[in-house]
Amino acid sequence: MGFHTFPIDRADALEDVSRYRFLSREELVGALSPTGTETLCDLGSGTGFYTDELAPFVERVYAVDLQREMHELYETKGVPDNVTTITADVADLPLPDDACDLAVTVMTYHEFASAASLSEVHRVLDPGGRFVIADWSRAGSGDDGPSIDERYDAETATDRLTEAGFTIERSDERVETFMIVAAG
Repeated sequence: MGFHTFPIDRADALEDVSRYRFLSREELVGALSPTGTETLCDLGSGTGFYTDELAPFVERVYAVDLQREMHELYETKGVPDNVTTITADVADLPLPDDACDLAVTVMTYHEFASAASLSEVHRVLDPGGRFVIADWSRAGSGDDGPSIDERYDAETATDRLTEAGFTIERSDERVETFMIVAAG
């Protein structure tokens, strides 16, 4: 994945509620617009901080992370009944075609933003399914999150999504982050 993965020895920071200042549960649920019957793929799920917030709004969640240690921490915390953890690279998801109605990545797009990964997300997303990306922006200050050189801006991310076959519904450059809503 991208430049690096999140350090396991700092995983407790992924449970810090101050993360909501960059993205609230309500904002994320609003962008996904679930009806309650969907299967959601959470890419780069880490310790399940946002996975737990989204699980009540969908029927099933695949929490995907490259690091098995993140899933072990999540399992210690307690995984909701409708969540299945999957240890895999986003470029090689062990899911069938059209397996998910929704996909999301929260502050982890920069870790896997390759053409192969986006093609794989497109493959597992049901046609017309929604893919929401919230990530640190290259246009931000760099005071929080990864260094500026590890980030993408919304324009570059939308270009890559379009090349992978997605249709952009919304793209917002924000103070330190960006949010993109795309359809498969």
